[in-house]
Amino acid sequence: MKNRIIVLLFVLCTTQIFAQDIQFEKPVTDVLRKMADSLSKNLKPWKVPNKVFKVEDFGAVGDSQTVNTKAIQKAIDVCSEKGGGVVLFSKGKYVTGTIDLKSGVMLEVAKNAMVLGSTKIADYPERIESFKSVMSENHAYRQSLIYAEKCVNVGIRGKGEIYFRGERVNFSSEETVGKIVDRPFGIRMIQCKNVVLQNIFLHNAAAWMQSYICCQNLIFDGLKVINQANYNNDGLDPDGCTNVIVRNCYINAEDDAMCLKGASGMPSSNILIENSTFLSSCNALKIGTDTQGDFFNIVARNLQLGGVPKNMYALKRHDASSGITLATVDGGNVHDIHISNVTINETRCPIFIRIGSRLRAVPNTKPKEIGYLKNVVIEDVKGDNNYKDGSLILGIKDHPISNIVIKNYKIKMEGSSDSSLLTKIVPENETGYPDARFFIKQGIPAHGFYIRHANNINITKAEIAPSKKEVRPAVVVGNGTSNVLYNSTEIK
Repeated sequence: MKNRIIVLLFVLCTTQIFAQDIQFEKPVTDVLRKMADSLSKNLKPWKVPNKVFKVEDFGAVGDSQTVNTKAIQKAIDVCSEKGGGVVLFSKGKYVTGTIDLKSGVMLEVAKNAMVLGSTKIADYPERIESFKSVMSENHAYRQSLIYAEKCVNVGIRGKGEIYFRGERVNFSSEETVGKIVDRPFGIRMIQCKNVVLQNIFLHNAAAWMQSYICCQNLIFDGLKVINQANYNNDGLDPDGCTNVIVRNCYINAEDDAMCLKGASGMPSSNILIENSTFLSSCNALKIGTDTQGDFFNIVARNLQLGGVPKNMYALKRHDASSGITLATVDGGNVHDIHISNVTINETRCPIFIRIGSRLRAVPNTKPKEIGYLKNVVIEDVKGDNNYKDGSLILGIKDHPISNIVIKNYKIKMEGSSDSSLLTKIVPENETGYPDARFFIKQGIPAHGFYIRHANNINITKAEIAPSKKEVRPAVVVGNGTSNVLYNSTEIK
């Protein structure tokens, strides 16, 4: 009897300690909901002056042959000089090389109009930003069709299309995790304020579709992005941006679809992502890759995430690496994130949460210390047709992931009857690239979650349903874990 009482007291004490550890959930989600409500109420598109500058009036010809770079740039310059307004592509197909947006200018592509990127790399001269970061110094991404730096009140809208013509037949350099050679981005904006993109169709860049570095007050509403033409075809990449709304968007990308980055070293905060679909041959919704800056106060809700359906074109593959990736590998801190009402289909790893120690930095500067990742709530997740490998929560020694709640998690997986997976070793790969594929190549010993170097992890109301016979348990923990609960049972 005495031994039973001791065991009961130990269980009660452990449960109480864990309950105290997860008290972060309600305060964090309450604050984040208020943040999202405030963004929705207060962050509005800037008022465009009621003046229209047709590109034809400056010599542009929409015949799909004439290169109109100078004429379009003249329209932009005059529009800005006269206090701003709309630079209008009214009808036809306008070929152009790099154009520089200016303050007060809204590019508008009308329903029957199309902007065509030049297929000659010589028409994309470098634009080297004055703001120095991993983006400018390590990666040297300097070419794009549309560029803006230190502008106030800029945007792109319209029911027409910007077709960047970035297919490999035109721009054929190889895939890379470093400098991209002779493959221009679609849109680059650096240190801009009050940026609006509405309803426009952005189609097939030669590299990333959109990169926004250290910008403030951004609204992306009703965008359609298809970027399956080439390698490194990201969809939307705000980097070190504050006050951001992404709403009612559809993105289908060969690389990361919706990706928050930190290569600028600046914080990414006050961000609302909602009512959107992100499809990817890599990661559908991601915080990561370069993570030199901090990420916090982020709400993502009402999302369709995952791979590219088989009936749609994909450059390399249809399955996604992950539905959700939250990572820090370069010293940035990731915290206070709420993700809810999400569908995840056709992924290798539905959820990937990662701390690493790559610690990439600008040359001749001191790398940051290893960052932390904590205070994350992911709830109301469902999904079908996900593959045999489960989700991963992976910190590193002495740097555990902490305070993660995943609840109402109903995911259908492929399942596996291969008993050899029970003894598979998930690599530590502390300094490696932050993508789930590098950790699941040989399979993992759980069909739901493999968790290592993590504490205060509560996965509750979870139903992980393999479609085939499954020999692996739902959850397996590795080294350095404590207070891991799965459906109210502590996993050791």
